[in-house]
Amino acid sequence: MPRFALPGAELDWELSDEGGAPVVQLHGLTSSRYRDRLLGVDLGLGLSGTRLLRYDARGHGRSTGRAVPEDYRWDPLAHDLLALLDHVFPGEAVHGVGPSMGCGTLLHAIALDPGRFRGLTLVVPATAWETRAARAAEYRASADVVEQQGFETFAALGALAPRPPATVGTPITQPDVPEELLPTLFRGAALTDLPPREVVARVAVPTTVMAWVDDPAHPVSSAEAIAGLVQGSRLVLARTPQDVAQWPAMLHEQVLETR
Repeated sequence: MPRFALPGAELDWELSDEGGAPVVQLHGLTSSRYRDRLLGVDLGLGLSGTRLLRYDARGHGRSTGRAVPEDYRWDPLAHDLLALLDHVFPGEAVHGVGPSMGCGTLLHAIALDPGRFRGLTLVVPATAWETRAARAAEYRASADVVEQQGFETFAALGALAPRPPATVGTPITQPDVPEELLPTLFRGAALTDLPPREVVARVAVPTTVMAWVDDPAHPVSSAEAIAGLVQGSRLVLARTPQDVAQWPAMLHEQVLETR
């Protein structure tokens, strides 16, 4: 796989080139493009007729990273994304799609460079703004568990957590990150948030926000808030795995509309 060098990291990326519109797909915290496929949120699967860029964020999957929590805030990750886009799609506006951490990265990236994007598909947005502080405390606690009690204990506790009904039937997976970096990633996540509301409200490209119900880490309230701020955006809610199975076709339709 190609590698892209950045300060403190090398990104592992791949391009499925079938011609057509450029699309970049991100993933969530502690995940990777491979793990997101197992979790059923690889919306680019079967996205034909596009040039689809997938990559693992720094410290995730096959990419490298360093033990610096600040590296994993969403705004530095947005700089990584923009640099990679300059390398793969120089001078082109792309359609961005990503869940959770990927959603946060995209919103920071479009705030930094609005002309870089022709459309957004924001998937299961994470806790944001007023709800972020409580979630940050949980991230710090998770980092402490990994360091003090070990990865196996952390994984066992995670397996006991209730699952959103829309994810029933997907396999239980482990974080796709080096074990020694996991506490750093959690502490980085605790330091970050979406851009301020007034910045999100300036997003001026076609935007679809996809969320599922009954997931405290990705509450519907975050999706509703983003959709309410971005003029003309569309909000899609999933309650069952069958609902989520419709998301790739919705993405394909949106990409075709915005190319």
